[in-house]
Amino acid sequence: MSDKIIEAIAGGVTALGIELGSTRIKSVLIDKEHNILANGVYEWENSFENGLWTYKLEDAVAGLQASYADLAADVRENYGVELRKIGAVGISGMMHGYLALDSENRQLAPFLTWRNTNTTRAAAELTELFDFNVPLRWSISQLYEAILEGQSHVEKVDYITTLAGYIHLLLSGRRVLGIGEASGMFPIDSSTGEFDSRMLDKFDALIADRGYSWDIRDILPEVLKAGEPAGYLTKDGALLLDPSGKLEAGVPMAPPEGDAGTGMTATNAVRVRTGNVSAGTSIFAMIVLENRLSRIYKDIDIVTTPTGWPVAMVHCNNGTSELDAWVDIFEQLLSGLGAEVPKDRLYTFLFNESLNGEPDCGHVQIFNYLSGEPVTGLTDGRPMLMRRADGAFTLANFMRSQIYSVIAAMTIGMRILADEKVKIERLTGHGGLFKTPGVAQRYMAAAVGVPITVTETAGEGGPYGMALLAAYLIWRESGESLEDYLEKRVFNGAASSVIRPDESDVEGYRKYLKEYEELLPVEKLATEKFK
Repeated sequence: MSDKIIEAIAGGVTALGIELGSTRIKSVLIDKEHNILANGVYEWENSFENGLWTYKLEDAVAGLQASYADLAADVRENYGVELRKIGAVGISGMMHGYLALDSENRQLAPFLTWRNTNTTRAAAELTELFDFNVPLRWSISQLYEAILEGQSHVEKVDYITTLAGYIHLLLSGRRVLGIGEASGMFPIDSSTGEFDSRMLDKFDALIADRGYSWDIRDILPEVLKAGEPAGYLTKDGALLLDPSGKLEAGVPMAPPEGDAGTGMTATNAVRVRTGNVSAGTSIFAMIVLENRLSRIYKDIDIVTTPTGWPVAMVHCNNGTSELDAWVDIFEQLLSGLGAEVPKDRLYTFLFNESLNGEPDCGHVQIFNYLSGEPVTGLTDGRPMLMRRADGAFTLANFMRSQIYSVIAAMTIGMRILADEKVKIERLTGHGGLFKTPGVAQRYMAAAVGVPITVTETAGEGGPYGMALLAAYLIWRESGESLEDYLEKRVFNGAASSVIRPDESDVEGYRKYLKEYEELLPVEKLATEKFK
């Protein structure tokens, strides 16, 4: 055990990132060399209520506390010290969604997550009005949908934010949001680093006859870039995060970001011509643009890096949830037979077994759609397994198809970027899908046709990225850009692996995806008939 680490923890020479993800609320503590010192985790799940995906905010707070307590226990057990001081802290969460508050910061309506696809009319009208693609899951789509439906809470709205923005408000008292997260609420003008003024005016004009006491500028958060101060942990905030009372208040707070921005940070993908693929409960690719796209595309979201640079985002609602459900089934089978296998070992075995499968999965097709998938034109989803009678239904082909299904819809959306001749010099994978070395990384390289890099921190994902943004707030040099900070001080010499596309994998995936797209009408029929 290093005395230097103990001194850093005791002296608060640390940075903490906490991310409220779809299935886990995870905390990561790092030192000034950006090494991970401790982790904390709390598992939770969304619920489907009245036809909408949501989480209870009291569960978010309880999970936040449990994740921090787990991290503090990790510090205590490994280093023999209590966690009392922290150098900086940052909060991240699932990007997008809708959280409406009144003037006393009380919740007015159920928190709606990114997974909801009930805003088809609202998003279409706003896309036409703005001449800018406004996705179904964006906060402004959710707000306008509530207006169109005449929901009574809208007239009482004093503030709308995201989950990250809400937790940051509880901890700091500040109504702010990082620019990357803000870009998933309402379109950003990258030249000003603010919400697009022209579009704000258009929205106000659109709802002028509704008689609300607010205009859109009144109820949106203040937008901040990475490195700008976003307030301090208040006494109430410190007690909320750590009910034991050990944590000291006054900690500088970084602008709260979404999981897209933290994923980009965690993979050193904030510079032009770089990108990343984040694969967890949802899956999305983020490519930092050198030039504007030639036109708007319904399957390409334009968001920003944490410093405000334009990014093309291909987002798919359905990631690893169906794969995880099957692993649970296998775990139940083994347990029933008296074989207790650690889940990490089970995942590793199943992923590696997929490498023995045929490159096209032997006509085994899996649709992992727990919810709708806008990229493939589906407003609802039904998980489904199909196979041809003459195919080889083996565990290897089954698992390879499971992993392919996670990336399939995203790769369909990424064709647009290829057609636009968007240059990608480096694409990095992160998130749980990439934890088993050399498996999903290999398939992703074949699917997108470019080399895929995975770093040793790939499995840490967004919480690590948020910790890096907190570190950047307090440890950057004057005038040092986030791009340079990450490249020169965090990832310089970092352990990583690169896998290039294999010709047989490329051809196999091409055949698989052709079959996948031909079967999409069957998936659509299932959503209509299997109610």
